Amino acid sequence: MKAVIVKEKGQTPIYTTDFQSVNTTTPQGVLLQVKAVSIKNLDRAIASSQHYSVSSKPFAPFVIGTDGVGALEDGTLAYGFGLQGMLSEYAVVNQSQLVPLPTGIDLALAAALPNALMGSVMALLLRAKFKPGEVVLINGATGVTGQVAVQMAKHYGASKVIVTGRHTPTLDQLKTLGADEVIALQEDQEALIHAFHRVHRETPLDVVIDYLWGNSAAAILSALKGKGHYQHPTRFVNVGAMSGDLLQLSSSILRGTDLMLLGSGIGSWTPQETEHFFQVLLPEAFELAVKGQLHLDTVSHSWQQISTIWDKPLANGQRLVITTD
Repeated sequence: MKAVIVKEKGQTPIYTTDFQSVNTTTPQGVLLQVKAVSIKNLDRAIASSQHYSVSSKPFAPFVIGTDGVGALEDGTLAYGFGLQGMLSEYAVVNQSQLVPLPTGIDLALAAALPNALMGSVMALLLRAKFKPGEVVLINGATGVTGQVAVQMAKHYGASKVIVTGRHTPTLDQLKTLGADEVIALQEDQEALIHAFHRVHRETPLDVVIDYLWGNSAAAILSALKGKGHYQHPTRFVNVGAMSGDLLQLSSSILRGTDLMLLGSGIGSWTPQETEHFFQVLLPEAFELAVKGQLHLDTVSHSWQQISTIWDKPLANGQRLVITTD
């Protein structure tokens, strides 16, 4: 079987034509003829054997990729979340996480969107319990997931979307996706606190979606703190830690702020919420994409090119997609 595999631990994935067939006997599994697979940080971490899910296991050659799109036995095109490696001629996907694709959707976009949506709409709707008309701050919005978060916040009815990031050209582009105000993170800590305090004073922040943690998150939390009087309630949802896994949090911030501090990730979603994502939220987003109302910049390469493009850097906000054509 054709596949992209890690043949030896720590080595760059390679394309092969003679990998062993996938196991199709899993009760909850459905066989998908794979068309396109997006490559995310998670996939790279697994491929390098650095991810906790594989780092302690005995090594054996394996197919890379965690999710993608392809054709079912009856020809229906669908997105699926793999029960095994995904980037092969055929993959076994979880039947409960199988989503038919709307007619006309770009397959590379369909392969890339779900992970970004999981990191944005789950945080916004299911963890923060966002309501139309609220003000949203997205900390670290220049990456793929952050850009999708901007668009979905506007789609769900945010009255104002404020974004942060370090890449100035991408920050400016976010205005075309719905951002109302941008804050560059190159400023020193005191200047950042002042900037976040200003926007919170002008249009109180209802929801913060944080992809960075670290210094910028600390600045936001400091800016929310009141000075002896009641503060507007804010739900702060952490999704990632691109700026570091730790920060110092003064207990006075918690005492002086009407703050709900949350996280969004696999361990925080109930089975019912995960089911809602695959049955309702993801199909809705696919329809938006077909209508041209949801955008994500993809870069596609054939799987035969995997060894040469694996380490090739992408522009900020782009997602690599590998096709089986």
